[in-house]
Amino acid sequence: MNSLLTSSGDLIADRRYRFGRDFAGRGDFAAAVDLFVQVLEITPAFAPAWFALGEVRVKLGDGAGAIAAFRRALAIDPHDHCGAALQLALLASRDATHAMSHAYVRALFDQYAPSFDAALQSLAYEGPARLRAAVEATRPDVVFHRMLDLGCGTGLAGKALRTQVRHLTGIDLSPMMVAQARAKRIYDRLETGDLVQFLATEQSNCGVYDLVVAADVFVYFFDLAPVAAAVAAVLCPSGLFAFTVETHSGAGVELGEKLRYRHGAEHVRSAIDAAGLCVRSISPVATRIEANENVPGLLGLAVRLEATAR
Repeated sequence: MNSLLTSSGDLIADRRYRFGRDFAGRGDFAAAVDLFVQVLEITPAFAPAWFALGEVRVKLGDGAGAIAAFRRALAIDPHDHCGAALQLALLASRDATHAMSHAYVRALFDQYAPSFDAALQSLAYEGPARLRAAVEATRPDVVFHRMLDLGCGTGLAGKALRTQVRHLTGIDLSPMMVAQARAKRIYDRLETGDLVQFLATEQSNCGVYDLVVAADVFVYFFDLAPVAAAVAAVLCPSGLFAFTVETHSGAGVELGEKLRYRHGAEHVRSAIDAAGLCVRSISPVATRIEANENVPGLLGLAVRLEATAR
């Protein structure tokens, strides 16, 4: 369950909300529903309580009730800090194209930043190591001049590749994740903001990179075409783009139960081709384990050719 908590403005409501979360965490969903209903009787405009009510109704098999609760949460908080639009995309067959709000992603990772590294370690996360191995195999003995780490998070990919680059830039939407990365003193430059907007600014400032890496950040993008095009615009001739995505057996994009997007190999290849990049490889990879099973993914490598470089 999403554990994002902001105050409702009422101490009694906040206490009952916390109790409800505790009951839900222990699996007593009926008790949690009662408490969340009490919270909403006191503070009916408290979006996190509507969202939490929707989550426990899902656990109880009350799909219609869950949809109603998520709709109320989204109506109260149109910026969608809790991720109600994603839940509605799963439950009510809503279009998932724009369901992943920046506010949700930022709030999610601001919350998880202090425990993020430990959480990924518990999932046997190998994304950065897999990317480093792929980069080394493609460009053996090369030291890159400038690397850009998209969705740098706490700096796991930057740490994995630091010895292979002279200048390392990281960008992430979450200020708290960037703060964690800054404390590690891995990066020469760190920025906070939207990836595509940052890439557009880098293009206008003539920013050029010979290595761009994205470790599992594209699970928060529905369509990869815009970000692939933005990456192509900042790659130097022969520049390398290395990235991972979660995948599924289909051709397009789907929203998974963990509220992350899964990209089919055909969608990935199409996005890279449309950006004017040359696909070197798109290979199956598993970067983490969830519920004792490998999470299916793809590792992509693409190059900007001399003829298409700006």
